[in-house]
Amino acid sequence: MRTNHEIDYFIHGEEMQMVEIELDPQETAIAESGSFMYMDDGIAMETIFGDGSQQQQSAGFMGKLWGAGKRLLTGESLFMTAFTHNGTGKARVAFASPYPGKIIPIDLSQYNGKLICQKDSFLCAAKGVAIGIEFQRKLGTGLFGGEGFIMQKLEGDGMAFCHAGGHIMKRTLKPGEVLRVDTGCIVAYTQEIDYDIQFVGGIKNTIFGGEGLFFATLRGPGEVWLQTLPISRLASRILSYGTGSRKEEGSILGGLGNLLDGDGR
Repeated sequence: MRTNHEIDYFIHGEEMQMVEIELDPQETAIAESGSFMYMDDGIAMETIFGDGSQQQQSAGFMGKLWGAGKRLLTGESLFMTAFTHNGTGKARVAFASPYPGKIIPIDLSQYNGKLICQKDSFLCAAKGVAIGIEFQRKLGTGLFGGEGFIMQKLEGDGMAFCHAGGHIMKRTLKPGEVLRVDTGCIVAYTQEIDYDIQFVGGIKNTIFGGEGLFFATLRGPGEVWLQTLPISRLASRILSYGTGSRKEEGSILGGLGNLLDGDGR
């Protein structure tokens, strides 16, 4: 028997996806502020303090305050929005992805009730899923791991939905198997995974490699989700083209090409 609400879902779209959640009477979905797209008649929307999970509700006022305050450390709001179906039959509520990428449906009951993910990846979930913080216990991982000392954790036995940029790849690591990854490309991993960092090494790699000084190392057993386009990488590329002179990659004309195509400034 699940302790979280059981919900059905449909994911639509390719590059800019949305998830449509189907609710039975008195079922509830929770979501980050700003992700709401539309809902059917009969669904009531309510702003709640924290995530509305059972463990937070039984913690008292100070427990709720601490639970909500922890969300600030992961870059999230103190408040979330709950969508409850108060009518009859079935009704749907939809949430949209914030930037190009994929929505990842995760049944937490299949991963021993816990998943660790990057701080801004959570989109929505069934009511009862607890959204908290996960501290990196290793000093090197916290300093150089790309996500700092604090990551996000999802706990419960219901459905949760994360979002990441570009294409998403899921890898299953065997016991002792190691995967070295760019620190920004990690979306989520199961709690059995040992997460650490490794120095790239080599003078030429360090000075001229352009890939940073550290890899993230993920050691199995467990499941890992990776993204091809971290939002930080996308923002950096857009910023580089939006300021200063435009680069003409592979162009013989260089700045003259800008004049010919009307972009000479």
